[in-house]
Amino acid sequence: MHTADLGLPVDVPSTALFTDQYELTMLQAALRAGTAGRRSVFEVFTRRLPDGRRYGVLAGTGRVLDAVENFRFDPDVLRFLRERHIVDAETLDWLAQYRFSGDIWGYPEGEVYFPGSPVLRVEGTFGECVLLETVILSILNHDSAIAAAASRMSSAAGDRPLIEMGARRTHELAAVAAARSAYVGGFATTSDLAAGFRYNIPTVGTSAHAFTLLHDNEREAFRAQVDSLGPDTTLLVDTYDVAEAVRTAVEVAGPGLGAVRIDSGDLLLVAHRVRQQLDELGATGTRIVVTSDLDEYAIASLAAAPVDAYGVGTQLVTGSGHPTASMVYKLVARAESGAAGDDAAPLVPVAKKSSGGKTSVGGRKWAARRLDSEGHAEAEVLGTGPVPASLADRQLLVQLVKGGEVVAREPLDAARDRHTAARANLPLSATQLSRGEPVIPTEYWHEGSGS
Repeated sequence: MHTADLGLPVDVPSTALFTDQYELTMLQAALRAGTAGRRSVFEVFTRRLPDGRRYGVLAGTGRVLDAVENFRFDPDVLRFLRERHIVDAETLDWLAQYRFSGDIWGYPEGEVYFPGSPVLRVEGTFGECVLLETVILSILNHDSAIAAAASRMSSAAGDRPLIEMGARRTHELAAVAAARSAYVGGFATTSDLAAGFRYNIPTVGTSAHAFTLLHDNEREAFRAQVDSLGPDTTLLVDTYDVAEAVRTAVEVAGPGLGAVRIDSGDLLLVAHRVRQQLDELGATGTRIVVTSDLDEYAIASLAAAPVDAYGVGTQLVTGSGHPTASMVYKLVARAESGAAGDDAAPLVPVAKKSSGGKTSVGGRKWAARRLDSEGHAEAEVLGTGPVPASLADRQLLVQLVKGGEVVAREPLDAARDRHTAARANLPLSATQLSRGEPVIPTEYWHEGSGS
């Protein structure tokens, strides 16, 4: 299935050079050694959650599928590699025919994860899998960081909608990915039109302070906006004097004014004053939207304020202080012998041994979430080998790519709904903004452990 099959209007260009040079030099050396075709298993996981976070949110899976599908070395890319002498002729010939033909399993997008969770498992030959490391990590680290921040913000906001408006605070292409991840994490709309165009996310936007300053006075600016967009528009009321602007806004648009936006000042105090003034003017249905460098803590502090929606920019697109999910892509198993390409060769667990917290656990892993007697998650259980019967129906990994073909592409709303359900299934303390450990522990199951 291609993006067009879901009604998405933009195809992803070749992603072959969204990689680090050493992926290609490793391939060259493996081809020369005769090991590039050895069956291998790579897993994506994080060793720890960002400080104070209770859970992670997987986002970017759909973009990873597009990236793998479009990982092609076209003539221009091959010419670049040849002219720079990055790899030899044998490797260039191999790259010219490159098509990922393996399998990919992973947590479905929007699912929560914890330290050690194998959120993605890539299986195939060493050569075809190792090339995907950088682009996969680039997507998942960025998108999961944004989604985690969005999830905390949407939890703090409760039933009040959130508007993603961070495009001007990050790279123009990262802004599109950030809007997508924010939507997965619970945001309702975005101001970024490219995100709306590419991913069918609802878009919103009316005016900035520049529009008010363009006119001789606020009344003229409001009149121009209402004449153009109708009385249900949102008028920005903090360019000069808020109380005067609110009075003028209702006079111009009438009591059916859609909303007012406040972008500065003590938002808690100003929101209460504006609500009282609107009600006194008969605009009881007019909503109040607040912006101004909000994060999850500021949103939580406004829970008692008469606010109807929040607009969030900088803190969202920078992961609210944690701009990466710190995921890694590690070889965890390979064919036992030099029988490269022999699918029957048994897999041998492999793992890096290192000091400083960079160790990893070898073996092709499964993951399941154990529930307590009330049906809430109580542990993330990881293991190798047979899955215990008690966890058989709680497995988390699903097949995403089979024999090189994407088999699990889905609409973005499916990931968004999945995240809402997954977060609701966690213990209540998951939504606390105070610092703490992961809300459930990660356990490693060993045959006979009884876990």
